[in-house]
Amino acid sequence: MFLLAFPLLVACSDREPENSLDNYLMDIATIENPEEASSFFLTLDDSTRLWTIASNLRYYRPKDGQRVIASYSIINEKPDSLNYNYDIRLNDVYEILTKGIFNLTPETTDSIGNDYIFIEDIWIGSHFLNVEFIYPGNATKHFINLVSDSTKTYNDNKVHLEFRHNANGDYPAYNRWGIVSFNLKSLEKPGQNSVDIVVHTNEFNSNGNDKYEFKYIYNSETQLTSKRVFNIHPNRAVIN
Repeated sequence: MFLLAFPLLVACSDREPENSLDNYLMDIATIENPEEASSFFLTLDDSTRLWTIASNLRYYRPKDGQRVIASYSIINEKPDSLNYNYDIRLNDVYEILTKGIFNLTPETTDSIGNDYIFIEDIWIGSHFLNVEFIYPGNATKHFINLVSDSTKTYNDNKVHLEFRHNANGDYPAYNRWGIVSFNLKSLEKPGQNSVDIVVHTNEFNSNGNDKYEFKYIYNSETQLTSKRVFNIHPNRAVIN
């Protein structure tokens, strides 16, 4: 779902005490909206919690757990005694494809695919692995997944996952941009506060053995706070 109408350059922004409805901030957030109401919370990756006291998106009722890039303006800063930090006006939103980890079976191998893709950026924020990518395509829907393949064994005490892309035979007419967030909570184990993750990718101009290593830290106040900039291209990915 694309509701985005604000300028194509999107950046995570510092939240200033001098609030103004003319001050447009943009961040990645996770929606808290179990009742799919018109007012809801957004939780940023640094644990800042926002309440949508006003919205330009009158009929927008996102699903609970949906990841978004949100454009918002701060109305009020709230006292520490409350369970959230700011009242905001939601100006606009871009919905990020949000999925869990897919457990691969012999029956699903073909549908998952393993086509080449460009990885623009990959990082962990909050409880999500986020991947910004580009693929050559046209109008056919592509499948994007983070896969756990139990047929492969590793002896390094790390969780090995594969970022998979199925182009569905789409014609490579031009580049399409996209971003996806994968929920990592299924990897959490009682009595531990972190897990080492290796993400394998199949990228253009490589030997097909690219990998990215992360330490996913949970049960901790430490969260990702670094800023990131996205060029949200007009040729957006058609993905599932």
